[in-house]
Amino acid sequence: MLGTVHPADVAGVRRLARDGLLAGSAAAAPPGALARLRGGVYSVAWPLVFTRITRPLEHRRRHTDCARGLEWLRPDCLDRFHDDVEAVVDHALRRATDPIDNLEGWLSTRLNPATVDAHRRRRGEIGALQRPRLPSWLADALGGDPWLCDLAVQLLVWVGVPATAGAELWPLDSWGARRTELTGEPVADRDTLDGEVRQVLAAMRTRERWYAEHVERPLGHKQAPVAPMPAGLPALQLVGRDELADARLAELAEEALAAIEIRLNRGETAAAAVTTVLRLVFGEDPGPGTARDDWLVAALADPARVDEIVATALAILGR
Repeated sequence: MLGTVHPADVAGVRRLARDGLLAGSAAAAPPGALARLRGGVYSVAWPLVFTRITRPLEHRRRHTDCARGLEWLRPDCLDRFHDDVEAVVDHALRRATDPIDNLEGWLSTRLNPATVDAHRRRRGEIGALQRPRLPSWLADALGGDPWLCDLAVQLLVWVGVPATAGAELWPLDSWGARRTELTGEPVADRDTLDGEVRQVLAAMRTRERWYAEHVERPLGHKQAPVAPMPAGLPALQLVGRDELADARLAELAEEALAAIEIRLNRGETAAAAVTTVLRLVFGEDPGPGTARDDWLVAALADPARVDEIVATALAILGR
């Protein structure tokens, strides 16, 4: 789409928009002319979508590579970008009924409603709740436990998201970080998280038809997780222990940033949010005499180092 639009198509779209005829022309256009109209609007819309929606989203997801430009987008991120642009194009070709002198300016005001409506529509098409909320009966079944109730909502959101959790069905790592933030407890192990997910699912299954429609059906549209290597087969070690440790630290850093952002949104001071999360996620005593232990203890004891760490975290989060 990006490379097949003639400049005359874009000029024609702008002229129709200025005359208040864009939506009417799209409604009456034969297939070939409609394709050219769509292409022209697409060419105007995609830079706005990338700048205003895709890039900020990729920064929030810590996909710094994807935020660099279209050619850097990962396949699933690229699919989401194209879905968002198509949503804006569809919106424009239905709603641009009045004269529009500045097409970019008008589209900028329509980005959020267009993409949000399309996202909800796609969720609804597969049975996922368009606006996941906790039903009162489910809250009662979970005993009103704040964390389990929140986990239930996260689960309802997740089943309608096209993304997968790698080789797993549920994104337990991100939910673990959220659990720590909401409960103030140390990071839970995976068995604990898995048990809590099972508890929530068991409560949901007490309403069989509701569960089948809003959990099983949308979940069935996700790509199946990659099967783990059968037991007994030797693991293929492609990287050394140091690289594996670095990768794990990078994962922990992403969890820490997500947790910091939650605390900042609650109104905590930056210093309190950052230092608390560092202690929770990395631990003040990960192992006697380890380099990470020495670094963390020394850093948290030095106000100047704490200021640097806080500033770095805020910069990464765009605050």
